[in-house]
Amino acid sequence: MKNLLKSVTLCLAVLPVGLLNAATVIHAGNAFTGTSDSLTGPLSIVIEGDTISRVERGHISIASGDTLVDLTDATVLPGLMDMHVHLSSQQSGTSSYLKRFTQNEADYALAAADFANKTLLAGFTTVRNLGDSYNETVALRNAINKGIATGPRIYTAAKSIATTGGHADPSNGMAKLIRPHVGPEEGVVNGVAQAREAVRQRYKDGADVIKITATGGVLSVAKSGQNPQFMTDELDAIVATAKDYGMTVAVHAHGKEGMIRAIKAGVTSIEHGTYMDAEVMDLMKEYGTYYVPTILAGNFVAQKAKIDGYFPEIVRPKAAAIGPLIQATFGKAYKAGVKIAFGTDSGVSAHGDNGQEFALMVEAGMPPAKALQSATIDAATMIGISDELGSLEAGKLADIIAVKGDPLSNISVLEKVDFVMKSGKIYKQ
Repeated sequence: MKNLLKSVTLCLAVLPVGLLNAATVIHAGNAFTGTSDSLTGPLSIVIEGDTISRVERGHISIASGDTLVDLTDATVLPGLMDMHVHLSSQQSGTSSYLKRFTQNEADYALAAADFANKTLLAGFTTVRNLGDSYNETVALRNAINKGIATGPRIYTAAKSIATTGGHADPSNGMAKLIRPHVGPEEGVVNGVAQAREAVRQRYKDGADVIKITATGGVLSVAKSGQNPQFMTDELDAIVATAKDYGMTVAVHAHGKEGMIRAIKAGVTSIEHGTYMDAEVMDLMKEYGTYYVPTILAGNFVAQKAKIDGYFPEIVRPKAAAIGPLIQATFGKAYKAGVKIAFGTDSGVSAHGDNGQEFALMVEAGMPPAKALQSATIDAATMIGISDELGSLEAGKLADIIAVKGDPLSNISVLEKVDFVMKSGKIYKQ
């Protein structure tokens, strides 16, 4: 063993210093750094380990031993962030509703691993997973962090929290004969004590963030898609308890009253926000609440609602009524000055298609640069990681993607990402 160690030491001693500290240098033809509304022109990004060590204008010389990544024919951007995904599933019509009876935890976990890989290769290096079934995305997050699975950096809510019969009650639609008893551990609460217990259970289970369903939803087997489903004391208890445990609260909400109650309780973000009006927007600005629109999911369910038999009959009218409204709501919220973070609700639409959200945002009136910032620096700010991610700056983690073309003149180029690096490691080139 001593001889082996001596040999290794001697080998290292004779290597050039540059090889011991070899860097990866990206030569970008153009770049969107996330900190500006415009492109930079030619840029060099130097990566050491998992971190950007420096960013320089033009194309710098490459030191001996360094690795050059030639992206001179592409536009380089920070890794994209999707603040609303469901990695464990993907909507496939009525068959989706049977999976809770036919699939086990392992089935969901393996599906999540596949969908996570597709998401990463689409250029999304960080996601918020807002609801799963068996805490499988906690396990997936840990596996990705350990390097034994491939996917984006995951901030997960584990199982969403609902009220009895609410949008995330997993026993909705079941016959009494087979309907299980569900409580705080399964994410179903009634009253302040159970609300606090459910938050603490998610902390125990390893969640990063709390997700609640403050109103009815589109795809749940329940009649209303917008009624308020938590009382104000329950919402106050959830937010206060989450704060004690260092977690933010994301809120599924379509209806106005549910949004108002949640915003006043101090939640971090409103997801979907379909029936948001000027009063709600003013309240969001007052409280600093973020809006995560998920236009892509709204368009998806609106189209599928036209197909006979695709959704259960109790779901179809909700999809037809709510789905088409989200894009217009988003346009009004942007013009009103509400803070916006990018989110798709992928798992409703197909994983890997996340980039299609950008074109819908621009179509609704958001400038391309602002749409890109919503998926980079603004998303990072919302979840408290802007010191590590969200822009191409020295000292930040090397999450970097590249596309052909100019995303500021044609935002749809984000639908085909050609290069993906996460934490300094190349996953697609």
